Amino acid sequence: MFKPKYPPMDTAPVPAAPPSTAHSPVPLQRATAPAPTEAAPNRPVMQLTPGSALTLVVGGAAVVLIVGAVLVSMLLAVAITAASVAVCAVTVRSILKSDRR
Repeated sequence: MFKPKYPPMDTAPVPAAPPSTAHSPVPLQRATAPAPTEAAPNRPVMQLTPGSALTLVVGGAAVVLIVGAVLVSMLLAVAITAASVAVCAVTVRSILKSDRR
């Protein structure tokens, strides 16, 4: 499914020989026709019915929503942790400042 399909080698155009300016004692020979190659096996084509297309759309939307919820919850956890560390830092600073007086 993910492998590229290349045309068979016998369908490629044969490049024309450049015109020669010097006389050659040996006549040029044309390339013989290549041996027939084995045809690629026919692969079954996956047909999308309306039901399967709907299933794919709903499944994709569910994956996007779940991944989005997980990422938002992780961001919220980082924000809450940062806020609590800031409150702890202010509290410790206040305690140390009051001890110096």
